[in-house]
Amino acid sequence: MFAADTICAVATPAGKGGISVIRLSGAKSAELCERVSGFTPKPGSFRTALFRDSVGNLIDQGLILFFSTPHSFTGEDVCEFHTHGSPFVTDLLLTELVKLGARLARPGEFSERAFLNNKIDLAQAEAIADLIASSSTMAARYALRSLQGEFSRHINLLVSAITRLRVYIEASLDFPEEEVDFLNSGRIAEKLIELQQQVNTVLIEARQGTVVKEGISVVIAGEPNAGKSTLLNSLSGSDTAIVTDIPGTTRDLLRQEINLGGLPLHIIDTAGLRESTDPVEQEGIRRAKDAIAGADRVLLIVDSSKFTTLQDENVWKQLRSIPDISARLTLVINKIDLTNTNEGVTNIHGTPTIRMSAKQHLGLDLLR
Repeated sequence: MFAADTICAVATPAGKGGISVIRLSGAKSAELCERVSGFTPKPGSFRTALFRDSVGNLIDQGLILFFSTPHSFTGEDVCEFHTHGSPFVTDLLLTELVKLGARLARPGEFSERAFLNNKIDLAQAEAIADLIASSSTMAARYALRSLQGEFSRHINLLVSAITRLRVYIEASLDFPEEEVDFLNSGRIAEKLIELQQQVNTVLIEARQGTVVKEGISVVIAGEPNAGKSTLLNSLSGSDTAIVTDIPGTTRDLLRQEINLGGLPLHIIDTAGLRESTDPVEQEGIRRAKDAIAGADRVLLIVDSSKFTTLQDENVWKQLRSIPDISARLTLVINKIDLTNTNEGVTNIHGTPTIRMSAKQHLGLDLLR
């Protein structure tokens, strides 16, 4: 136990509903439960009860669930009141609990107490927030795996391996007169390489988890009139961007979020990349290049009727100085309906390439 006070809070979302849950945690949970309901709760059991205030006025009828120390989420005595889902009812009961000596919990304080009472570690505490905020099935699954301790187990194994290596190295420093080659006998070099590989694996998994949780940033880039805005509209299924035959229509960054197979995508349409004397368009081009530099994936849109090779594209000449751009690039050869070209997926000089028509939705499924 790290605190003597008892905290309380509504554990269900604000607003009207079928049921609301008020949670108590702390040493006085059983006492306050008895004073509100009139009976002493038994650990691990549900019971129907009438909830009354200190002068006997009926507040509500509902269920009580009690967990005794240390068999609860926070590691303390925990009592839950399941009431009808009226904000008025929950406010009455919460007010009564505060009058009887409980304190309103700070945001995240139940998870904080669980951590400080060694019920969860920091990775699991973060996973709770990730699970609540998950915006897709895949994100929820990743968060749940972390909550169950999968990520923590990886980290603990790494810590144990590093500790074992440190023991050998310290032994070689502390006992240099011994005729034992601690570094060789402990296979330190081999184990360091193995440890490095394990760390890299954890980093890759962590990056995958970040992508699943936060989504992928996809920037649509290209020269004016290549079909960037049309592609944004086709992917989002709405007329987000203005589409005209006038070059330079898009001046600022246009953002749209879509869900692609359970993965959030943050799509950004950018100003056409070209030489311009218009100060407004110049600023749009500068912002476009900044967005490209920070994107997880760049869709470089080119006009099928004008395309020869990637190396000859003026827009590619402007982009190739951006770090790691080649590894993050997908070439989209657009407007194949004007050149009677078939849709398809290919590879041009190591760059994944899609032949499609954003306007006619040809090859759109291939791009997805």
